[in-house]
Amino acid sequence: MQFCDECGSMMVNRDGEMVCRNCGATADRDEDLAAKFVSTEEQTDDDVIETEEGADFEGKPTANDVTCDKCGHGAAWYTIKQTASADEPPTRFFKCKECGYRWREYN
Repeated sequence: MQFCDECGSMMVNRDGEMVCRNCGATADRDEDLAAKFVSTEEQTDDDVIETEEGADFEGKPTANDVTCDKCGHGAAWYTIKQTASADEPPTRFFKCKECGYRWREYN
């Protein structure tokens, strides 16, 4: 992996030249690193957990262990996402099965 000297972001290989995705700076490719690493394709929407208002929500059903603050219903869909550092517990994102209200829970 090669990092930008200007802003510190990860650079990607474009036609043999390293380009920063953040600031657009370019640098020569470090040939020592090139033999060990390759640039990967960008993340697809299939890898993203949908959490915005009005989006289709796919997740796991709760075991009726939560209560919606908006309508009081006792079941929701949930997904888990690591939003802090790896040594912190993950965040659970909920969507009420009854009214669609969304909330999150920090463990």
